[in-house]
Amino acid sequence: MNQTRMSEESMQRMEARIPELAGSAFKLAYLQALTTSGKVIEARQGQLIETTAEGAVRVIRSIAKPTQVRVGEKRVRARKA
Repeated sequence: MNQTRMSEESMQRMEARIPELAGSAFKLAYLQALTTSGKVIEARQGQLIETTAEGAVRVIRSIAKPTQVRVGEKRVRARKA
């Protein structure tokens, strides 16, 4: 089996790029959604916003604030009766 060992420094450099790569992937997905469906719906500043490929922006409705969750905490969604 051929295994390549990576130095700690090399691994840290690669891990440091994760936010940059995630940002690029998010932007690409956003643009791809605009191209494919002609609109994107996203949550911004407590509102659900629809943006069209032509640049029109429409507020759909206000939404609840995000729920804060501590690292390691488990949450269970309550079932409606």
